[in-house]
Amino acid sequence: MTEPAPHPKIPVPAGTGAPVGRRERKKAQTRKALADAALELFLERGFDQVGVKEIADAADVSVTTLFKHFASKEALVFDQADDIEAGLVAAVRDRAPGQSIPQALRAHIIRPDGHVGHPEFAPFLRLVSETPALRDYSHRMWMRHETALARAIAQEAGAPDDDATCAALAHFALESRELVHGHADPARAAEEVFALLERGWAAAHPDR
Repeated sequence: MTEPAPHPKIPVPAGTGAPVGRRERKKAQTRKALADAALELFLERGFDQVGVKEIADAADVSVTTLFKHFASKEALVFDQADDIEAGLVAAVRDRAPGQSIPQALRAHIIRPDGHVGHPEFAPFLRLVSETPALRDYSHRMWMRHETALARAIAQEAGAPDDDATCAALAHFALESRELVHGHADPARAAEEVFALLERGWAAAHPDR
């Protein structure tokens, strides 16, 4: 049996453990089976060429069960998306002493992926980059946490929840992910983008 193909790696917040009850374990197993089956089929034939019924059949569940676990076909590719918001907030709140908020966000958002060495990681990246529906979903998946991130930044900076500078940092930090990963030299792009954000943030919040 081959090892399941990698999904986007999103850090799980501290304190989050594996499901402990039988029902929770069963739900987690079903969700994983669906995500693994979907990604295997997508990598083999392409996202647009695979239907949800084929995925459900491959995981030995009904289409109704599939949609109980995943709201859309695109969501099957990003099965750990629920952890994004918690990870972003934790990056801000649990940053190291002396680390600025932009520095913490850079380390979290533009981080090495633990699946880089996996033989199917490159095909996975191509699948996402070459499929407009998946590119759009990935972007929306990150940007929908903009409000929660802005609120966490404001709390850490001692600013009002509607502070425009905190909202701007949240917005541009999240937008930077797609820009950086699409650049010919991602490391240099990350350094330049976050240096710009750092200077602007330091001018507005010199102690944060």
